[in-house]
Amino acid sequence: MHLPSLPVETFPALEKIDFCRHVFVQRIPGIDLAVDRAVALERLQKPHSMIQEQLAFSKPITAEQVHGNQIAVVNETTKCPVPGTDGLITNRPGLCLGIYVADCAAVYLIDFNHKAVGLVHSGKKGTELGIVPAAIHAMYSQFGTDPKDLIIQISPCIRPPAYEIDFAAEIRAQGNRNGVEQIYDCGTCTASDLNHYYSYRTEQGKTGRMLAWIEMKS
Repeated sequence: MHLPSLPVETFPALEKIDFCRHVFVQRIPGIDLAVDRAVALERLQKPHSMIQEQLAFSKPITAEQVHGNQIAVVNETTKCPVPGTDGLITNRPGLCLGIYVADCAAVYLIDFNHKAVGLVHSGKKGTELGIVPAAIHAMYSQFGTDPKDLIIQISPCIRPPAYEIDFAAEIRAQGNRNGVEQIYDCGTCTASDLNHYYSYRTEQGKTGRMLAWIEMKS
């Protein structure tokens, strides 16, 4: 498989952070992914690994993603995928966190004071359960993170009018209510751009997954 131009994007608010790096892997062209999630992820493994290698990311530690609000603290011995979780946090150099999405949001959290990062899967249910506030509280508990030192970035996700619930707006509100002042949202709707993104709703559950990565630099 040849990927002449990498189908990835980054976010300006996170690019200026010098102790970590991130990427959001978009739709991979030319692969039949009108299948169930497990098969789709299997078919995406090779191109995702190629992108990881070309961008020199460490092998990501991922979450099981059960549409809940549990957060795991990740270290060098963490087994992958982390069972029962939808959010991951770490302050360990050299570790990469990964979250799959296809209409749900990947939410990046960076504590620029204590040098710690988080990545969570927040769709309709996860947002209702408050997974982003759970991640904020976990980073405070584990790393001493002050919400005023956090940067939050919301990835492409489904939005009105393609979806009746604006959970991205609720994620922003949750961050504000928990003391986070720097919240960024790319504003992109996955369901409105199938050239670049997968959409679980538009493609009726038979589709691929985008992949968010954030890595603490060694």
